[in-house]
Amino acid sequence: MSKTVKAMVIAGNGTNCEREVAFACRQAGAEISEIVHIAELLAGRVNLEDYHLLNLAGGFLDGDDLGSAKAGANRLLHARVAGSEQTIADQLKQFVADGKLVMGVCNGFQLMVKMGLLPALAGKQQQSCSLTINDGGRFEDRWTWLKVNPESACVFTRGLEKLYLPVRHGEGKFVTDSRETLQRLEEQHLSVVKYADNDLQPTMVYPDNPNGSQAAIAGVCDPTGRLFGLMPHPEAYLHRTHHPRWTREDLPEEGMGLWLYRNAVNFIREELL
Repeated sequence: MSKTVKAMVIAGNGTNCEREVAFACRQAGAEISEIVHIAELLAGRVNLEDYHLLNLAGGFLDGDDLGSAKAGANRLLHARVAGSEQTIADQLKQFVADGKLVMGVCNGFQLMVKMGLLPALAGKQQQSCSLTINDGGRFEDRWTWLKVNPESACVFTRGLEKLYLPVRHGEGKFVTDSRETLQRLEEQHLSVVKYADNDLQPTMVYPDNPNGSQAAIAGVCDPTGRLFGLMPHPEAYLHRTHHPRWTREDLPEEGMGLWLYRNAVNFIREELL
């Protein structure tokens, strides 16, 4: 059986981080890491079933009309693939059922949440959370510490304690539709990473928490741990020279963001191939 790991990064309609994400997958060991325009999927010329890892990259889908990634979510939920009765969302359901991995970053996280792919409580793909306008009312571009939940089932953060990654968003405040939903996220350890201070304590204090997210949540997974979304950008820290203080600190060559992609590739090799 082939041991080739195949990663796809969806592009188009406003994404702008697809090249960095595709590069991250290759650096992590994926033999095939392809950027696929959404039009190719909708035309039926490319099928998700041929890949193991789906990446939903950052950007400004449809100019954030209707709210960040909402128009994009409607497209994937309702637009039919040419020559088929299926939507991309239908293909995604089969992709997930086959045990494959999905990671959404920033705009991709917003897309997953608004499609109901995350957090998918009780296995139901319906929207129960959202990402809305930052408490500061402006775009935030800064580096943040993230505390990783060691009890989370998330495949992408296995073995990790902390991450230092940049955020670049205007609508990054994570909110839930009810206190019950927030409680379930916490009890089931689906809140994978939280904004933290320099002592690695989750915080609601700006600027360590750049957007006011409930319970300092920066990223969540589904109950299987195979679907993961986060607002900070791991693809933006793959090498020491990406770090804002790389000329002033003694840093390892490998950036922290690469760890997430390597965990994904290793899981695919061990569990899916």
